[in-house]
Amino acid sequence: MTIDKAIILSAGQGSRLLPLTANMPKCLIKIDGKAILDHQLDALKAAGVDHNVVVGGYRFEKLAAHVEARNDGTSVRLNPFWLAASSISSVWAARDLLDGDFALLNGDTVYATDLLAKGFAACKPGLNLFVQPIAEAELDDMLVEVEDGMVRDVGKTLSPAQARYRSLGIIVGREDKGLYRAALDTVISREGGILNFHHAIVAEIARQDGVHAIVVDRDDWIEIDRPEDIAAWHDRRA
Repeated sequence: MTIDKAIILSAGQGSRLLPLTANMPKCLIKIDGKAILDHQLDALKAAGVDHNVVVGGYRFEKLAAHVEARNDGTSVRLNPFWLAASSISSVWAARDLLDGDFALLNGDTVYATDLLAKGFAACKPGLNLFVQPIAEAELDDMLVEVEDGMVRDVGKTLSPAQARYRSLGIIVGREDKGLYRAALDTVISREGGILNFHHAIVAEIARQDGVHAIVVDRDDWIEIDRPEDIAAWHDRRA
């Protein structure tokens, strides 16, 4: 399938990576000599996605300068509420793009170049979440409960006995007619809604309309939260 546009959520500082993020956003940390963001944009290009938007916040000026230097048509948007709200506020900053065919990606994840293209090809009409089967949950995993190929629930506090998958932080809408945007409005309008991780939107749709689980049973990807994650990626690629 062809994805018209991708939104990369890159507003946070990444305080657990200090001092690496003392003066730059997390997405600009270099992995294998290349910024996390560049890994993602190159993977999106390989998957045929030409319209990419990066939502930033912390050290926004450095993010904007980096994207401008790429000169590949990627644009940036500011989430001015990044410090007071959770990742759902970055989704809100790009809510006008959330229809038709789109991809939402966490801005702190590195993966093999072909992972996106293969995952996109497996997506079905409606909402899709990339997940990986796990034997044991790790710290900060966004856990996912899957049954008969469908996501039943998503959250960091789910029971590991039932939630046997983790999210890759890649959400794809295909032929979406406003379902995801409507769920965003519902979740963010609740009391304390701005404090939700954006996966709460996926959970909302999973309970109401259904979300397809795109199973990625491979280890050539990693979420970069701590210095040891960088070391772990290097070990995998060695």
